[in-house]
Amino acid sequence: MTDAVPASLTASVSGAEMMANLREIARWMKLSGEPEELESIRFLERRMQDYGFRTQLILHDAYISLPGKASVLVEGRALGCITQSFSCPGRISGVPVYLGHGTDADFAGRDLAGRIVLCEGMATPAVAQRASRAGAAGQLHISHHEHIHEMCISPVWGNPGASTLEELPTTIACSVNNADGGAIRDALAAGAQPVVTLEAEVDTGWRKTPLLVAELGEPDAPFVLMSGHQDTWYYGVMDNGSANAGMMEAARLCAQQQGQWQRGLRVCFWSGHSHGRYSGSAWYADTHWEELDRRCAAHVNVDSLGGTGATALEHAAAMTELKHIAAEAVQAQTNQAYTGKRKARNSDESFVGIGIPSMLGSISEQAAKHAQARNALGWWWHTPHDLIDKIDEANLVRDARVLTQVVWTLLSAPVVPLDHAATASALLAELAPLAAKLEGRLDLDGLVAAATALRDSAAGIPRRAAKDAAAASAALMRASRALVPVDYTPGDRFSHAAALPLPPWAVLQPIRDLAATTPGTDAEKFAAVDAMRARNRMRHALREAQAAIDAALAALN
Repeated sequence: MTDAVPASLTASVSGAEMMANLREIARWMKLSGEPEELESIRFLERRMQDYGFRTQLILHDAYISLPGKASVLVEGRALGCITQSFSCPGRISGVPVYLGHGTDADFAGRDLAGRIVLCEGMATPAVAQRASRAGAAGQLHISHHEHIHEMCISPVWGNPGASTLEELPTTIACSVNNADGGAIRDALAAGAQPVVTLEAEVDTGWRKTPLLVAELGEPDAPFVLMSGHQDTWYYGVMDNGSANAGMMEAARLCAQQQGQWQRGLRVCFWSGHSHGRYSGSAWYADTHWEELDRRCAAHVNVDSLGGTGATALEHAAAMTELKHIAAEAVQAQTNQAYTGKRKARNSDESFVGIGIPSMLGSISEQAAKHAQARNALGWWWHTPHDLIDKIDEANLVRDARVLTQVVWTLLSAPVVPLDHAATASALLAELAPLAAKLEGRLDLDGLVAAATALRDSAAGIPRRAAKDAAAASAALMRASRALVPVDYTPGDRFSHAAALPLPPWAVLQPIRDLAATTPGTDAEKFAAVDAMRARNRMRHALREAQAAIDAALAALN
């Protein structure tokens, strides 16, 4: 268990303070790089100054895509629709090809050159990438209900570079509601050939976007990063105004007891989350890479707090080394049994390549999401209906109490509370079935032994300092720099993997691919080349992490 959190700290979370801030935030429609967004972020800056933080408002270049007018015609009849961020502008007509949910299997073997693909569900980067690579000219998405959700379909994380520019979508993309899209699907199934026309206007290009940094703590000392985006679709009162209000409240309360902090607090409000595929946080990670590598102990991401009906907190996300902190906070503030979930490849998680452990994002979810809303954050998410009536003040207070406890724990623990023994245990669980499948084909005994040794030695690190807490904390941060990138990236610490799903311990994927081949085939031999390199990468990471854990133990004993 971590050190006790002062009961007065979380009890002091003020619903009135947060709702007053939220009513101000709710005044502005915050499209990335637009004047209203800058007005809104200047309000956040004034509030953070009121709470005692040093602030810096940065304007930086970002590649932003703002959807404009859209049209979907079926045999000349107009349907209600929207286009998506990073759709191509233009107009196309044709009989669509229905591809189910647009999975790899749905696309496989289909001649789609110049065609319009019709898919179930919200527009996603994965489907956009498949459609673009298949040579499709358009994509039309059928919402799962009567509401149509704004989405960004670019798989390129952050600003595109020369190396990733060609991965931007090449299709005209539109979405319609379930009834209208279902009618097109049913007509195709009945053998009809309805001609669909898609037209989209999209403003995509470089523009200046704002980024607010608020900080409290000693210069050049380690710090905790708390962040969330402040740009929105429409007024975005839940996503992400409520999170901004919760961030400010946690910062305000923790600042009142700064004398007990063991490290500083940096609070960042990003632009470009909704319209630039995390361009703000990715730019910040790239621009401040060396400083973040040296100084950032952990990242707490905050998104969409206090939604009405959001009663489920047991699935709040956390990397394995921080899961115990989430569990303690959820249990203490809600009495819900925490199960947790893996951090996904979304939500401004731009710091995993650096090796910074992360937790949260959204804290509460809709309990009936699968049966009704089919969205963890509510039917109004990414629609014009995300207004202040979607906020339940009591839920906002509850979520902010969880957030405040998490941030306080990370700030005040004498030794930064990173549980690398749990991380090593998670790795061993991934290695065990692979080692069995690959016996006699690829030796994983060295990896298993190294992960076992790391687990056992990391388990011996006490929660409180025995000798040199600062040195121990620095060593535990170094261990994260080795472990987080091999868990959450393909292994490159200096670039950003695409905004597409990644498996746990992504570096192991070539080893998984080898296990799926038939022994004695050429496919096995080709796969073995990549698998051996993956094994070497993982072995190196474990060696680096072990050296850091050994240094931490030396500092504490």
